[in-house]
Amino acid sequence: MTRTFQHLVAEAESVSVDGWDFSWLDGRATEQRPSWGYQKLLGERLARVGSALDIQTGGGEVLAGVGRLPPLMAATESWPPNVDRATKLLHPLGAVVVADSDEPPLPFGDEAFELVCSRHPVTIRWQEIARVLRPGGTYFSQAVGPASVFELVEYFLGPQPEEVRRSRHPDDAAAEAAAAGLEVVDLRSKRLRTEFHDIGAVIYFLRKVIWMVPGFTVKQYRDRLAELHERIERDGPFVAHTARFLIEARKPA
Repeated sequence: MTRTFQHLVAEAESVSVDGWDFSWLDGRATEQRPSWGYQKLLGERLARVGSALDIQTGGGEVLAGVGRLPPLMAATESWPPNVDRATKLLHPLGAVVVADSDEPPLPFGDEAFELVCSRHPVTIRWQEIARVLRPGGTYFSQAVGPASVFELVEYFLGPQPEEVRRSRHPDDAAAEAAAAGLEVVDLRSKRLRTEFHDIGAVIYFLRKVIWMVPGFTVKQYRDRLAELHERIERDGPFVAHTARFLIEARKPA
């Protein structure tokens, strides 16, 4: 039976968006994944070091799924609900979770870690990453690239200026890493298909990924949401494209 717009809205508004687990979207939205397999590659690197830091860990879900962690494993997170979630998930695995504002400096001493990693960081503080890495250490990350899911962003916000569309470009990240004294040893990028199968999936996504449509509320965008609901019901899933890039940079020995 087709669920009404009101039912889908109420359902998506009531569900918790804590953590970085998107399993609520199973069957409601699909996203192609990059072919490189970040979590598997991260697990291989963590197995080879004695100390590591995961920046902006979210609810700790990605780090918890890699397998064995190094003897010294720390993670930072700024959003209080995620700090609690990550603490409960990662402490039993031997990782310490530090509440951090995401503003420099990182709450660690110089040359503290052999590996620094981050999946989908909101900001990348290259000078701080270089500072806390040991000589010969590595930064390894999968990040969101330029104009990611902008079909959805521009549906609500209208056409975005070119400088906004180009922000988070992997070439800029590589240049900033080099400026911080790091040597980029791997850089790959992908654009991947994403489909939203109902308006509830759209609402949940925008509530969770808060920087896509800043200040998003159902009340503010109710008319546009109703129009999009009708479009999905009539034409099928709303299609957008995510941008991802993998970057690995090494601090000279």
